[in-house]
Amino acid sequence: MNKKAIVVIFSTLKIEQEFEDLKDGKFEDKNLYSFIDRAIKDLKQNPSCGTKIPKNLWPKEYIANYEIKNLWKYNLPNAWRLVYTIKENEVTIFNIILEWFTHKDYERKFKY
Repeated sequence: MNKKAIVVIFSTLKIEQEFEDLKDGKFEDKNLYSFIDRAIKDLKQNPSCGTKIPKNLWPKEYIANYEIKNLWKYNLPNAWRLVYTIKENEVTIFNIILEWFTHKDYERKFKY
């Protein structure tokens, strides 16, 4: 049985650019870049290494904008959260990073 390729991508070019911009930012931005980079490596090893978010908590904008069928969060250091969805076809599993934010912003978005 062939193993599917695992790919990590960003939901939009804007999100990808925001990630790349962290690399050249101030100290906190560089740290966040390394946290997300480590998350990407983990997701390439195990697409479901995050925590599944119950459907009743999904923000409506995610459903409308990305047509998600599942939603996951990955806890980053310093109480940051990375949110992603998993899609797949016959040969590839796609981890799609939707966004990342502080724990406080995460709680606000998910109405905890």
